[in-house]
Amino acid sequence: MRFGADGLVPVVAQESRSGDVLMVAFADRDALERTAETGFAHYFSRSRRALWRKGESSGHVQRVHEIRVDCDGDTVLYRVEQEGPACHTGSRTCFSAVVGGEAGADPGGHLLTRLASLIARRAEERPEGSYTVRLLDQGVGKLSKKVGEEAVEVVVAANAEDDARLASESADLLYHLLVLLQARGVGLDAVLKELEGRAK
Repeated sequence: MRFGADGLVPVVAQESRSGDVLMVAFADRDALERTAETGFAHYFSRSRRALWRKGESSGHVQRVHEIRVDCDGDTVLYRVEQEGPACHTGSRTCFSAVVGGEAGADPGGHLLTRLASLIARRAEERPEGSYTVRLLDQGVGKLSKKVGEEAVEVVVAANAEDDARLASESADLLYHLLVLLQARGVGLDAVLKELEGRAK
């Protein structure tokens, strides 16, 4: 590790399932060692000049799945499972402000996370003419049938059509599956967590 003149390195905390960037803080050698030993994210507070564990007062701990170092050895990445919001403001991420715009809920960095967030907003706001709202209004039974139809179209495309058609049908299937998950009240994170467990 290449620590700065102050003995610190910047640490980026990234949500391990979605890939979303949650926060940036600093760590000294002791904080990195404590993180590696305990499996919980530790940092060094420049204002208090003290070691701290994320969530020690709020309960919003970060379980560290992996620690990575950049190619220059002067920046660290914690890949974490975040309990509750990461930001002291109560936001899921510290990066909720948009340059030239207003702060708002971060929809996430991964395309599927953003799409699931958009579907959730459609379900809540119910804009007129929305295809997503029409699907949700049909109920779980009809939505399930639609997902089945889309799955069959993926199979047909995989066996009898070109790559572009397979990509298009796969996109349709993913979208309709996310709408079905919304209708059932199952968050995308639950699916990602299941996949994460299977990848070990």
